Amino acid sequence: MANSNFVDYVKIFCRSGKGGNGAMHFNHAKYVPKGGPDGGDGGKGGDVILKGNAQLWTLLHLRYTKHLFAGDGELGGANQRTGAQGNNVIIEVPLGAVAYDAETNEHLGEVTEDGQEIVIMKGGRGGKGNTFFKTATMQAPKFSQPGEPSEERWIIIELKLLADVGLVGFPNAGKSTLLSVVSAAKPEIADYPFTTLTPNLGIVPYYDFKSFIMADIPGIIEGASEGKGLGIRFLRHIERNSILLFLVAADSPDVKEAYDVLLNELKKYNPELLDKKRILAVSKCDLIDEDTKKDIKKHLPKKVPHLFISSATGEGIKELKDLIWLSLSE
Repeated sequence: MANSNFVDYVKIFCRSGKGGNGAMHFNHAKYVPKGGPDGGDGGKGGDVILKGNAQLWTLLHLRYTKHLFAGDGELGGANQRTGAQGNNVIIEVPLGAVAYDAETNEHLGEVTEDGQEIVIMKGGRGGKGNTFFKTATMQAPKFSQPGEPSEERWIIIELKLLADVGLVGFPNAGKSTLLSVVSAAKPEIADYPFTTLTPNLGIVPYYDFKSFIMADIPGIIEGASEGKGLGIRFLRHIERNSILLFLVAADSPDVKEAYDVLLNELKKYNPELLDKKRILAVSKCDLIDEDTKKDIKKHLPKKVPHLFISSATGEGIKELKDLIWLSLSE
């Protein structure tokens, strides 16, 4: 994913269509004396609809869209003709997109399947024509019903990546390198913090043509849940992951403490993230000897599956994929 092309947040002013007014009309045909009411109903206003598109992976196409207006319903006509319905506005979004009301933060809908459509703003109903109000005691109603008004609001569309495994770690922990080793993804890799500025997705092949999707997000630092660093902007991308793969570099001063800091940031951001399955991988294990490995292992959390890996030498990579697949299968 090119950094400049990845957009995961847009704010758009939307308005649904208003309903058309019902017609107040009487039949004036030459050979129909005392023609009765024949006013038709007004047309329904257009809806604002979110539609999933599996071919999209970014909100880039909506970046410069500031206003979207659905069509208004047309007026009812004579001879009980119903007015035409207003045109819908269809907003195509990647799978994983969520829409909110910008002012109230009300959840309007989320799209997770290709072709899925969700009406986030309904168009107004068309008004009834005077024909509708004709009764045995009121043969010639001289009134009709106006159409319902439209809805308008600023909406926020956010993208939450859909992936099986989300990589969680500090900057420079080796997340991008691991993704490049186990998949065909080619994220930017360099020996300095915050190389990854946007999320990256990779399809990891497994045995018998099986595969799973892994997501690498920008590194988290202590205080990310309060807005420090880059992590807070992308933490929502791991909310949909089935498994969280924590990556801590073997040359960290204290591997267990680093893991606890990462876990605490996720807890402060969204406590529900702690309910997800977790795997701890100690990366860059080629930089330490066996004695150091044994010492680190003594202090690792007992209830979290863990293993040592090296993207440089391939150590532990096969075992990691096996463990991930096993966890996904469960």
